Amino acid sequence: MNNNIDLIIKLAWHDKSSFEKIFRLYGVSEKEVILIMRKNLKPSSFKIWRKRVSGRKSKHEKNLNYWIRKIILMSQYNDR
Repeated sequence: MNNNIDLIIKLAWHDKSSFEKIFRLYGVSEKEVILIMRKNLKPSSFKIWRKRVSGRKSKHEKNLNYWIRKIILMSQYNDR
């Protein structure tokens, strides 16, 4: 289980990994990821991470897909 926790922490720390991806790979919910991070990181590191991911669109695939579609549509519009 420690190996999985290390991998979960690496994925959670990475900006491009969504909570949904972590759930698919390890069956761990967003709340559980937050608890794992709180328990295994230094308090200052946890605060930095939490501040970074709070409200971040890329941590949720639904929001990320919306922004990707918007960027594609905007680039197509600008190419005219």
